[in-house]
Amino acid sequence: MTHMSTTLASTGTNLTPIGIVLAIFVPICAAVAVIVWNYYRLQRHHADAVAMASYRKLAEEAVANMAELRAEMAKLAEHASGVEQLMRDVG
Repeated sequence: MTHMSTTLASTGTNLTPIGIVLAIFVPICAAVAVIVWNYYRLQRHHADAVAMASYRKLAEEAVANMAELRAEMAKLAEHASGVEQLMRDVG
């Protein structure tokens, strides 16, 4: 038993093929990981851009609605001042 373990230990393991495999696969795996990470970051950025576009459209609609409301309020104020003038003339 001892003779066999010393024989295995004395022959050693040839690390050159393992080093070559690691030198090839580690950069490839790292590149794939970086590509996948950048893809998901791009997708998140795209989703944010779409959301910002919809918020911008909503804000533009709100501004347009406020302009319409201001015009209606001006008309109502004009009518109210007309009614007040009529009440002063009558009373």
